[in-house]
Amino acid sequence: VQLQASGGGLVQAGGSLRLACAYSGRSFTNYVMGWLRQAPGKEREFVGAISWNDMTNYADSVKGRFSISRDKAKNTIYLEMNSLKPEDTAVYYCATSFGSSSRRLFSSPNEFRYWGQGTQVTVSS
Repeated sequence: VQLQASGGGLVQAGGSLRLACAYSGRSFTNYVMGWLRQAPGKEREFVGAISWNDMTNYADSVKGRFSISRDKAKNTIYLEMNSLKPEDTAVYYCATSFGSSSRRLFSSPNEFRYWGQGTQVTVSS
């Protein structure tokens, strides 16, 4: 399994960024794709996830501001981040794991078996 995240950068508070994660290496049918993040000195935390049939769930801290979508033709998922806050500053990771059904969703970093390299998002105040 290969996961390649991109799109991080520096943005002012209130701004927007879109991250992308290209996945490859096997069939991803019924795999849950997700985004996790880790800020300096903090544990890795769940941001959001998308099921094989495109259901989504989000951490309370990003609900209403972040949105996950998928382009199955391109084997890519996206994390649209709006109204960014300084506390969103972190390294963002794309992750995945087998979900056993098309509706399965995860909500904890521990549920994801595969991780990609991270992409840095910095939000200035």
